[in-house]
Amino acid sequence: MDAMLAWIDGILNRTTMYRLILYYLGALLGVAFVFSFFGLVPFGPAALVFSAAVIMGASMAANWVFAKTFDAVTNVESVYITAFILALIVSPVAATDAAGIGFLIFVSVWAMASKYLFAIGKRHLFNPAAFGVALSALLIGREATWWVGGNLALLPFVLAGGFMVVRKIQRTDLVAAFGIVLLATAAATAGAGNAMTAIDQTILHSAFFFFAFVMLTEPLTTPPNRRLRIIYGAIVGFLFAPNIHIGSFYLSPELALLFGNVFSYIVSPKGRFMLTLVGIEEAAKDAYDFIFTPDRSFAFAPGQYMEWTLAHDDPDDRGNRRYFTLASAPTEDEVRLGVKFYPEPSTFKRSLAAMKKGDKISVSHLAGGFVLPRDPRRKLVFIAGGIGITPFRSMIHYLLDKGEQRDIVMLYSNRTAGDIAYRDILDRAERELGIKTIYAVTDGKGSAEGTYAGKIDAGLIASRIPDYRDRTFYISGPHAMVAAFEKTLTDMGVSRFRIKGDFFPGFA
Repeated sequence: MDAMLAWIDGILNRTTMYRLILYYLGALLGVAFVFSFFGLVPFGPAALVFSAAVIMGASMAANWVFAKTFDAVTNVESVYITAFILALIVSPVAATDAAGIGFLIFVSVWAMASKYLFAIGKRHLFNPAAFGVALSALLIGREATWWVGGNLALLPFVLAGGFMVVRKIQRTDLVAAFGIVLLATAAATAGAGNAMTAIDQTILHSAFFFFAFVMLTEPLTTPPNRRLRIIYGAIVGFLFAPNIHIGSFYLSPELALLFGNVFSYIVSPKGRFMLTLVGIEEAAKDAYDFIFTPDRSFAFAPGQYMEWTLAHDDPDDRGNRRYFTLASAPTEDEVRLGVKFYPEPSTFKRSLAAMKKGDKISVSHLAGGFVLPRDPRRKLVFIAGGIGITPFRSMIHYLLDKGEQRDIVMLYSNRTAGDIAYRDILDRAERELGIKTIYAVTDGKGSAEGTYAGKIDAGLIASRIPDYRDRTFYISGPHAMVAAFEKTLTDMGVSRFRIKGDFFPGFA
């Protein structure tokens, strides 16, 4: 099992969240197409292909028109994902069904329209696919059937891909809250003796899994931290339950999600921002700080991340959207993005490196719980690997600007001394705030002055931080590194509740 999970993680770490979901949805359509030849889905292959083509064509055309009209940065991946979702939840129609074709065009156009007409601060309020099918049910009386969710032949594929999506984005808390509340509500409202039947029907014959894995977890319409995500999942789970109704009006899955989207918007940071490049600074070997000025001020907590969108031609598998931690502190006027460049960088990073002063990049979806604890008396250990230092740069610069002293020990690992980033700020923090940094250099070919030759391990932690069991550990770096340190620390007797690993969607 461990070997299989490691293999899966290897795949996931090479693919962004959006590309993974795109491949997942495409694979489901492909499997459904094959199954349609054997009568395992309730329509033929011609209808499926025709309907998917209509939805894709209408979605792309509508998105192009709205993007031009609103002068907005468009994400082609997002269009594909929404179109694939619609193709999987709206029953296919024949090429001779004029009314059916009109229905497909209607839901596609309005799904795209929702991203622009119902966007506040350039951030869309509703899940696009859910909005399109909900409006169709309301205005023209045609509803989504969610056929992908109720098909037992497709269920293993829904589960396998959905597991990978949830593991990639680490939203088990959200999916679990949704599922627990949904099943409990379904059982409680089923009537005497029908609880198990209601649970069985919900699990095996509804859109439960597909909805939870794909629709519920959309990053731009979910809250920014774990507590709010759990509340959000519980709200949507309650409203999703089959017997929940307002008078004679029963809620559909898409309406349950739209109500949840409203809650998410209320409790989430607002808006999309345009950043203008004003300079680039070398932070370390092959690592650079891209310095921007925002079009308007925004508040964030040190250590949080945002989604960065940089439109460019022929994006690779990582797409034109990436999640990066803000390297700057809230007390700084400019916004910093710290990026490490490796051999054969992604098209996103190549486009980023090609930016000139005055060029713009779009950012949105401020989120993340990897932030300083509210109690300033809590003793901390920061462990960073490579460019994983960026959230700590934000936190430490903030503490310096505020003149706030905290009991922190930093362990910072790099292959060579030349890979150390932000050493000026870390050394200044030691002088002014007493924050000690241990620079671990894993390349054994001679260590530079002021560095420790070797890797960070249990022995180093125990010798340099005798009271480590009383401290809270923050770990930031590649996923494999974070997971390895979590195991090391728990083996050393550190409570899991005292370990925080940095994470954001699409960490690849």
